[in-house]
Amino acid sequence: MKSFERALLWLLFCLGLFACASAARAALQIQVTGGGASRIPIALPAFAAQGATPAPPLTDIISDDLLRTGQFKLVDTGGIPVAASVNQADYAPWLGRGAQVLVVGSTALQPDGRYNVAFRLLDVGSQSQLLGYTFNIDTRQWRATAHKIADLIYQKMTGIPGIFATRIAYIQKQGQFYELRVADADGANPQTVLHSRAPIISPAFSPGGHRIAYVSFETNKPVVFAQDLRTGQRWVVANFKGSNSSPAWAPDGQRLAVTLTLNGNSQIYSVGVHGSDPTRLSHSDGIDTEADYSSDGRWIYFTSDRGGSPQIYRMPAAGGPASRVTFQGGYNVSPSVSPDGKYLAYVTRLNGDFNIALLDLTNGQVRILTQGGHDESPHFAPNGQMVIYATKVGGRGILSTVTLDGRTRSTLSDPAADAREPAWGPL
Repeated sequence: MKSFERALLWLLFCLGLFACASAARAALQIQVTGGGASRIPIALPAFAAQGATPAPPLTDIISDDLLRTGQFKLVDTGGIPVAASVNQADYAPWLGRGAQVLVVGSTALQPDGRYNVAFRLLDVGSQSQLLGYTFNIDTRQWRATAHKIADLIYQKMTGIPGIFATRIAYIQKQGQFYELRVADADGANPQTVLHSRAPIISPAFSPGGHRIAYVSFETNKPVVFAQDLRTGQRWVVANFKGSNSSPAWAPDGQRLAVTLTLNGNSQIYSVGVHGSDPTRLSHSDGIDTEADYSSDGRWIYFTSDRGGSPQIYRMPAAGGPASRVTFQGGYNVSPSVSPDGKYLAYVTRLNGDFNIALLDLTNGQVRILTQGGHDESPHFAPNGQMVIYATKVGGRGILSTVTLDGRTRSTLSDPAADAREPAWGPL
């Protein structure tokens, strides 16, 4: 579970079934605010097109992707003619507008209904090509191709893998109906994994991204399930006596850490992917929950109130003595460790508000990333450069991302429904 208070409520109460309501099918909508202190000026004029093309334009998707990182700013493209092909770029006007790099591309509808998409990333100052790719795609691959192009540009300019072609999972609630959804990283192409009258919480991608674990209350108690996203096959991971919650995949994908109440209070256990061999990992008289593995498999970070207030601790992945990690503030929960192991994102309470904080594990410095007041469920992007989280605006749940410097935020929202409990899939 991604909120310590909600975790306690779920453990204390069994929920009944709810009446059906229609489920929204719209994709999440994106709004970007802010930007990094030093951004790369990039020109993204419309691609030259031969024949009709799907909507939205590829460059709209690419620019949205790059803007969300806070590391790029768009150069005005108005009034400059679109290059007729990827090999006919005129550098002079872009140099005059301060562009560092220019993307020139073209799309051509083929007789078989597929599209030839070509693009070049050009250095305006040296008038040289940095990247060049050609794709042969069908209509269903339109958005995925735009995300791939954005990934290639981002990695070339920053040296860091892009995350635009990855997927996110989240819970959507409309009325009293719940859906577990998997979508593109920008919220497009949402697919429903589970549709239920009972609450669903705590989605977690497997390391390979092909399976997802989650908690469902469909049997009037919290039970951990897993599901294969390719085949739809679904199975029980943890349905032991009492409560079963907070699944987290081990990096090898063979076991999961879960929170069980087998011995009365909530403790962290390791179980096989099909629920075999439950092994207790944490040992305290308090509540231990919300496990998260470090990417190297050495550590488990978790929330515990063993010291009197909810704080984040760390223990060896095989179990053993735990050490406290968070010390600033009296309420720190829901840990998410960055892929490189350098940072910890978590929920902190400040003057009654719940915000996302970032702890530098190398020097102990803490930065508050958000000021929403109702922020929860942080999860790192697979390249470690931003955090996705849930918040509330006008009483409605939305998903947001924030960069590690806190300067750039984007909101992914569906005006017809509440979105919550996000998880980010692997590269």
